[in-house]
Amino acid sequence: MVTWTDFERATIQDIFSKIDYDVVGPAALSRCLIVYPWTQRYFGSFGNLYNAAAISSNPRVAAHGKVVLGGLEKALRNMDDIKQAFADLSVLHSEKLQVDPDNFKLLADCLTIVVASQLVKASHQRSMQLLQSSWLWWWQLSGSSTTRVPLQKLKSVSISVFHEMLHK
Repeated sequence: MVTWTDFERATIQDIFSKIDYDVVGPAALSRCLIVYPWTQRYFGSFGNLYNAAAISSNPRVAAHGKVVLGGLEKALRNMDDIKQAFADLSVLHSEKLQVDPDNFKLLADCLTIVVASQLVKASHQRSMQLLQSSWLWWWQLSGSSTTRVPLQKLKSVSISVFHEMLHK
């Protein structure tokens, strides 16, 4: 089980307060489906995913992107027991849907890019590096029950990178 300091909780909540779920979720999932086309196999019921324009304008992709960020918000509300909060989602994605756990890392990369475009200017290289390492850490931590990443190992990455990025 991971324990959070007040500083860590506040910093993570600060990041999430700056995310526009209606923009970030759909954009990140669209980017993932476009850049990594093999991830589309889990979304066969979503209709036309034949090209970037079709994916970006697909209402089911947009809706599911919002659901993904809602899942991360659920982790935010249950920071003291993320593993339990994601237990049902873990079973759904790993056992029923048989989603390759590496796809969550790909989606985390896409989320990093989309969040970065909202939170920092592209010319701030250090901020981008901090955001990437921080976001990947948070994504893996919140999705660890699905990807089987040890929570305490991920906690070793300092939350101070969130703070440094936000208050540069």
